[in-house]
Amino acid sequence: MYSGNYLINNKNNMKKSILFVTVIGLIVFVSCGSVKKSASDPKLKTENSYETFVPASKTSPAYVRIDKPTNNLNDFPKDGDGFYTIFDGKSFNGWRGYNKDKMPTRWTIDDGAIKFNATGMGEAQGADGGDIIFAYNFNNFELTFEWKVAKGANSGVFYYAQEIKGEPIYISCPEYQILDNANHLDARAGVDGNRQSASLYDMIPAKPQNSKPFGEWNTATIIVYKGTVFHQQNGQTVLEYHLWTPQWTKLIADSKFKPKGDFPLAYDLMVNLGGAKREGYIGFQDHGDDVWFRNIRVKILD
Repeated sequence: MYSGNYLINNKNNMKKSILFVTVIGLIVFVSCGSVKKSASDPKLKTENSYETFVPASKTSPAYVRIDKPTNNLNDFPKDGDGFYTIFDGKSFNGWRGYNKDKMPTRWTIDDGAIKFNATGMGEAQGADGGDIIFAYNFNNFELTFEWKVAKGANSGVFYYAQEIKGEPIYISCPEYQILDNANHLDARAGVDGNRQSASLYDMIPAKPQNSKPFGEWNTATIIVYKGTVFHQQNGQTVLEYHLWTPQWTKLIADSKFKPKGDFPLAYDLMVNLGGAKREGYIGFQDHGDDVWFRNIRVKILD
């Protein structure tokens, strides 16, 4: 609800009070629920969320950003190299659906890996599916994981993701593309291969393109440090770019997320990636196809 109740004592104060309430209402919209723990993850409090109303800008309509309680990384095992294991191969501790309070049932644990079980619906996500996030806001980090896909499958890994009410995850953040290049049409779309595996989706192609065939495990690394980003695939650095720079703005403007395009919120959200704190969630994509992720580890880079 909009915050603020004001007693208007006389006519002279009435206009000032109405104006003050209106300004506050246009800037902040806060909703507080009861503090509960997720049924699927007792460690993760998923209620008592806060919703911030963001007014329209010249290039973007208004939207509502959702902030929910996050994990404490110290609750997760840390190895001698400083990497936290954020998926233990046995449970979904710390994970939940994007814009949801629990894990969607289409995501299961299969032989120590997180698996999305195919729906054949592409991006038309069903109620039992949807993208998932690890509930922690990362700033400077190194993420390592392994992935494999079924024949013709498509997925992605998101970073710096924001939760925007009623909107998909991919409008707010970069995507490390996950794809069966040989059998999915997306490999032929975009420009110069910028929708093939390990690419910065629809912006920068991964070169050399060294992904393995469907059914085989690939290794992947995403490094973000003070705005410099590296994508690695199977032991090689395949692209580098720089956030919050003219280069970054041009990449967005030349992509499907251009201003006044099909995704009117995306341009502003990506140009100002991560908001004032420059941080966000790591997430995995439901694209309707079988995909597996395992050995998911992250290191905080100070």
